[in-house]
Amino acid sequence: MEFNTILFIKKKFQEHYRKEPPEPPPCLEKREWGFLMFDPDLGMRRHKAFISVGEMQEYIQAMAPAHVYHSTAYYQHPGAPTMKEKNWEGADLIFDLDGDHLPEPAISYKGMLENVKYETEKLVDFLTDDFGFKEDELHIAFSGGRGYHIHIRNSKVLKLESAQRREIVDYLSGTGLDLKYFMKVERISGFQKGKMKDDKINMVSQLGWGKKISKYFKQYLEDLSELEDDEIIEELKKNGMRMKKQRENIIKVINDANTINKIGEGYIDIARYSKTFFDVIIQKAINENRIFSIVGAQTDEPVTADIKRLIRAASSLHGKSGMKVVTLTVDELHRFEPLVDAVVFGDNEIKINVTKPTTVEMMDERFEVEEGANVLPEYAAIYLMCKGAAEYMGGMR
Repeated sequence: MEFNTILFIKKKFQEHYRKEPPEPPPCLEKREWGFLMFDPDLGMRRHKAFISVGEMQEYIQAMAPAHVYHSTAYYQHPGAPTMKEKNWEGADLIFDLDGDHLPEPAISYKGMLENVKYETEKLVDFLTDDFGFKEDELHIAFSGGRGYHIHIRNSKVLKLESAQRREIVDYLSGTGLDLKYFMKVERISGFQKGKMKDDKINMVSQLGWGKKISKYFKQYLEDLSELEDDEIIEELKKNGMRMKKQRENIIKVINDANTINKIGEGYIDIARYSKTFFDVIIQKAINENRIFSIVGAQTDEPVTADIKRLIRAASSLHGKSGMKVVTLTVDELHRFEPLVDAVVFGDNEIKINVTKPTTVEMMDERFEVEEGANVLPEYAAIYLMCKGAAEYMGGMR
């Protein structure tokens, strides 16, 4: 990033912070703060602490950093120069959902944000349905960049150690699920050809992963019913149903609405299907429901397990997009449009030098940008400059 570009963006960030300073987290005086400046040579400034909201806001307004972070942890001495001296007292439970960690990359930034929002909504369901948190205990924030954060400050989670938090991540990602914990066998006695006979019906728990698996199985069979017979047979063959009798049993289930509804309630007679088929269905259900985007790269420790992590401050600006970290309720999340609602800069025209052709989709507009000199609204120009894809050339009159 050229010097003139740095000066321009820093000035715009400073103007914004004077009008809308970042919001303080709860227990401000117990948080460590960290800052990344636009000049990469300055590195990360951390081990900073503030005793008042005014002090914190004045510092950010004066420095206009590219990125503003505070600790997820609470410390007795947050400004101490070493982690040991800070004296850890607890930490919020944090989920950091990153669009870059999804299994299938989106073809556009807008598409990636749509996908990671869907993941965030799935996580909200896990946290409320499976863990029992109330919606008002979920503090959601668009990160200003590639995803969303969810903070939980319930006193029951503050003292959890890294290993315990990692177990939560394993649950959310479907890692190491054991069938015996959400499925049991029920025997039903009856007569067949004059003799007493016990039928085995597998009962899938209607809590947690059991509920998600039975719901997925029901939907899978309903989707099969929409196919032609030869398509159904091919789909079943692909999923381990090699024997004709097994496939015929599935087709009977597909044509029996009462049985399909029972499956949705957790009654699954596994004897009617091959074990291979049922294992495939379970894995499909896990893949459909698991939260991929909190796991991170294979070599990284998940953010959730890191009890001394720094996280972006609410209402701060993201130095690689120029967009705002927006706090949201659960209801607001469903309506939130990041490429509109997180845009803070205006539409004055700015001249920039673009380093390579690209596309910008913001504020319900789409800009096809060519290499070289371009004139764009300020919000789109700042976005490209923050990404390192353009340099500042001047304002337009």
